[in-house]
Amino acid sequence: MPSRRHLLAVAAASLPVLGGAVAARAEARFASMTMFIPAGPGGGWDGLGRAIEQVARPAGLVGSFQFENIGGAGGTVGLPRFVSQRRGRPNALMVSGSIMVGAVLTNRSPVGLKDVSPVARLTEESGVVVVPAESEFRDLKSLLDAFRAGPGAVSVAGGSAGGTDHITLGLILKSLGRSAREASYVAFAGGGPAQAAILGAQVRAGISGLSEFAEQIKAGRMRALATTGERRVLPEVPTLKESGLDIVMTNWRGVFAPPGLQPAQHAALVQLMTEIHALPAWAELLRTRDWEDAFLTGADFESFLRRDTEATGTVLKELGLAS
Repeated sequence: MPSRRHLLAVAAASLPVLGGAVAARAEARFASMTMFIPAGPGGGWDGLGRAIEQVARPAGLVGSFQFENIGGAGGTVGLPRFVSQRRGRPNALMVSGSIMVGAVLTNRSPVGLKDVSPVARLTEESGVVVVPAESEFRDLKSLLDAFRAGPGAVSVAGGSAGGTDHITLGLILKSLGRSAREASYVAFAGGGPAQAAILGAQVRAGISGLSEFAEQIKAGRMRALATTGERRVLPEVPTLKESGLDIVMTNWRGVFAPPGLQPAQHAALVQLMTEIHALPAWAELLRTRDWEDAFLTGADFESFLRRDTEATGTVLKELGLAS
């Protein structure tokens, strides 16, 4: 048996190694991070921001997070606040995505994504068309028939005006020979309020990202009629394209830095998101939430953002939602 002196010597020799490991874990890349969510709690942007915290903190990359939610008009209410109040702050991020691209154009907002710095595109998500569980619409065909008969009589909840959900509804109506302007679209500041309106039968249907309604669908409180991506994400639910509508629409989300950062400060935020993306915990989170990995940084993200803005503007003009 090893002597007590030998055990003490081994323990003493191990202290520098153990101490170094603890110190390395305690030395976070950012001591604190302010996460700005330009939408209400409970929606897709809020979910992504809190998912970043869920992965970054246990990995020791960020010491603590502070969240601020300012919802309204597809993020265009909160965006000016982020630009003015977080300017030059190297430990601030804003969650945003395709919905804000459309909302800036629809609302003719003087402040847009051109006023912040792209850091990383993180996820892409198919949308889902849902109705309350007790709805008379048992399948997509019955809902489409109601749209054909009179879109104004079928209220549909979704995110802010001009966002992905609104565009999806407009494209559905256009494919049925109706005008997007006939839609009875009820815009909400986030997925949480839209969900409440659907469950409370304040509207007859809803469109949003799958993750926002997934729990209610699994619990049987909502019925999924179709998804909006290229492929099925719910095995038993067809896509719009499978159902005869030539529509594919996904919702991307990412993070942006405030204006006024030095190149090295911006690069540090890109590096943080790159490290988070590489973690096994992040891959597992994407799997459990049915989010598709859409990671882009740097010039590739900037180029994508320009193309997406141009394409969104074209669609909104065709649908009469932007000039």
